Amino acid sequence: MKTLLPAPADLTRGRAETPVAFIRAIILGYRARGMDPASALRQARIPQASLDDPAARVTAAQMETISALAMQELDDEALGWFSRRLPWGSYGMLARASLTSPTLEIALKRWCRHHRLLTEDLTLEFTQARHAATLRIREARDFGEMREFCLVSMLRNLLGYACWLIDSRIALAETTLPFPAPPHADAYPYLFPGPLRFDAQTAGFSFDARYLALPLRRDENALRAMLQRALPLTVHQYRRDRLLVHSVGQILAAAPDAAHTAEDVAARLNVSVRTLHRQLKEEGLSLQRLKNEVRREQAIKLLLQTQKPVKQVAAAVGFDSEKSFSRAFRAWTGTTPRRFRRQD
Repeated sequence: MKTLLPAPADLTRGRAETPVAFIRAIILGYRARGMDPASALRQARIPQASLDDPAARVTAAQMETISALAMQELDDEALGWFSRRLPWGSYGMLARASLTSPTLEIALKRWCRHHRLLTEDLTLEFTQARHAATLRIREARDFGEMREFCLVSMLRNLLGYACWLIDSRIALAETTLPFPAPPHADAYPYLFPGPLRFDAQTAGFSFDARYLALPLRRDENALRAMLQRALPLTVHQYRRDRLLVHSVGQILAAAPDAAHTAEDVAARLNVSVRTLHRQLKEEGLSLQRLKNEVRREQAIKLLLQTQKPVKQVAAAVGFDSEKSFSRAFRAWTGTTPRRFRRQD
């Protein structure tokens, strides 16, 4: 993935939160190929001495710089994890293969399936059971000292890409890691917000399966821009959670004739009324607008697919009178319910 490197003055700005252990893993990739990492460390402004300090951290800009340089110099987007190189553009190819998916579910399935074309050293496994979706990594070889960085990078990149596709935070139900908690375990909640479990059987994470139905929000132009700066975009902490908007729509559609006050909807979603209104506003929506959209769709369906009188249709979508329903329907469609039915 092509990366535009930060200006030197920007490298040491911001909080240093990335464990130096991840930098050491990148250096291992250089040494495995018989290459000298000194130039990359110098350009990223990472002192050689810091590599021996378990408590040392680097900034996101420094991590981005050395990762991008290493991918270019090693000609390997996997940074030496796998038994064969992943040439420049490998993950961009995977991204394009999933970008045309109608939903997040299809995109993740395509990513996991197509990743097998890149390497057989590990397998990405997608499963869905009841209300949870889970992504796991099945290891087929010993990754040695690179294991932690490899597994963490694979999970974090996949999570970041999924969030980017739907332009939304994905709340994790649990993240599992198949190694003991490292000395820098305090950095993990930033990478994987939510419950963490070390010493698990496999690396993976799970989340609410309802996210899978969300449509993708990105196109080819957005993908090209993302590939220019893939690392900062995939670790971006999204504030909005589009699942909330999706869930509001499901609640309204399940009972279009109900009043659905903000207090009732917020209580069902286990959020505050303030959070409900804020997240809807971030989407350019309001509860009343969503109500109207659901009522409009249901009214059109009843008018076209049933012979119910207009008065009954009005009641079925939450209107007290035929007159108020007709007025609203005309505002929605430009015509009255009876004319709309006759025109079909």
